[in-house]
Amino acid sequence: MTSTPGTRTRERVVGLWSRAPWWLAVLAVYGLSRLWGWGVFSVVGAHQGPGPWGSGPLRYLDFTATWDSDWYRTIFREGYPSQLPTDSLGTVQENPWAFYPVFPMLVRGIAEATGTGWAGTAATVSLLAGCGAALVLYRLTCTVPVMAAPRTPAGASVPALWTVAVFAFNPVAPVLQTPYAEALSLLLLLSAILCVVRERPVWAAVFVVLQALTRPTGVALGAALGVWWLWCAVRDVRARRRPWYRCLDRWLAVALLACAAALAWPAIAWAVTGDPGAYTRTEAVWRGSSSVVPVLPWFHQATALFGPVGGLVAPVVLVVVVVLVLRARPVREALPFFVRVWLAAYGCYLLLVLNPQTSTFRLLLPWAPLAAALVRVSDSRAYRVLLVLTGAVLQLVWVGWLWHWKQLPGGGDYPP
Repeated sequence: MTSTPGTRTRERVVGLWSRAPWWLAVLAVYGLSRLWGWGVFSVVGAHQGPGPWGSGPLRYLDFTATWDSDWYRTIFREGYPSQLPTDSLGTVQENPWAFYPVFPMLVRGIAEATGTGWAGTAATVSLLAGCGAALVLYRLTCTVPVMAAPRTPAGASVPALWTVAVFAFNPVAPVLQTPYAEALSLLLLLSAILCVVRERPVWAAVFVVLQALTRPTGVALGAALGVWWLWCAVRDVRARRRPWYRCLDRWLAVALLACAAALAWPAIAWAVTGDPGAYTRTEAVWRGSSSVVPVLPWFHQATALFGPVGGLVAPVVLVVVVVLVLRARPVREALPFFVRVWLAAYGCYLLLVLNPQTSTFRLLLPWAPLAAALVRVSDSRAYRVLLVLTGAVLQLVWVGWLWHWKQLPGGGDYPP
C-alpha cells in the first residue's frame, strides 16, 4: 500500500521527535505551551475594556505587566520604602514589602546591563526561568525508575515528557511568562528539591536561600527539610546504620539554614523600617485585617460560600481529600519520598497562613511535581492528551476570568 505525502510527513515528524535528545524534547513541549499562553493573553488582552492599566485593549506585554507586576515594577524603579505607608489612623497601607527582592533586583541588574525596560526584560526572565523549571522537573521525574521508562530511541523518558506537558499546559501556567516571580521561584524550588533527592547538600543550600528570598515559601521548605532529616535520622538509628551523634550531618545544617533563610526577609523589613512587624503587618493589609490569623480564614471563606454548616465541613473535607491524594498509589509510585514530604509541608503552610481567594489557584504552582502523579494514573495516550487539552482550555478560563479586569459592583476585581 502506497503511503500518501501527508502520511510520510507525519512519519518523518514522529521519527524526528523520537530521536530528539531529552532536553530538546522538553524545550519543544515548553515552547509550544508558551506560544499557546501568548495566544491566550493576546486574545483576552484585545478584549480588555477600561481599567487601572489603560482605557481599552492592551497589547501582549502591556497586558501581562498588570496586577502584581505593578508592585515588582515599583521595586525595580524605587526599591523598598524605609517607612511603612499609613493612613490618617495609622493603619498600614499596601506597600512593596509584601514582595520579595530576588526577581525585581535580578531584572533591574539585567536591564541596567542591557539598557532594556521593565516589561520586556521581566517577561523574558520569567520565560527563561519557566523553561529551566521544566527542564529540572523532567530530571526530577526521571529520578523515579517507574517514571524513567519507557524511553524514546534517543533516550528521553516518555512519562517524564508527559509530566512536563501536563505542567506546562496547566490552567495557571500562563503566569510563567509574565513579570511575576512565580517562574523564577519555581525554578529555584525544583532545583533545591532535585539537589536533596540527589544528595547534593551544598547546591541545595544555595537554591534554598535564593528561593526563600524570591517567594514566601521558605517556611514550608524549611519544614520539609527538617521533617525529612528527622525521618532519615530516626530510620538510620533504628536500623543501626549510624549512631545518633552522626545524624548531626550536613542535611541538618541545610534544614537549619532553610529556616533561617525563611526568616530573613521579615528580619530585613524590620531592620530597614524599624518596625518588628513590618512584613506581617504588610501581608495582613491584603487580608483586610491588622494581623495574620492562622487557619480561620479557610472557615470564614467556606462559610461565605457554603453557609454556616458547609463552612465548618468544607475545610475538613478539603484536608481529608488532600491527605488521600498524597497517600494515593500514583503519588507514591511517581514521586520520591522527599517530594511527597514537600507537598505535605506546603499544604500545611497554605492551611496555616493563606487567606483563600482567587489567587489560591496561582499559589498551587509549587505543587507542580503532582503532574507526574497525574501522568502515572494511566498509560493511555488518550488520557494524557486529555489532561493537556483540559489544562490548555482552562488557561483561557483563568486568564479571561481573573487576568481580564472587569470592575465589580463594589469596586475592584478578583485578583489572579
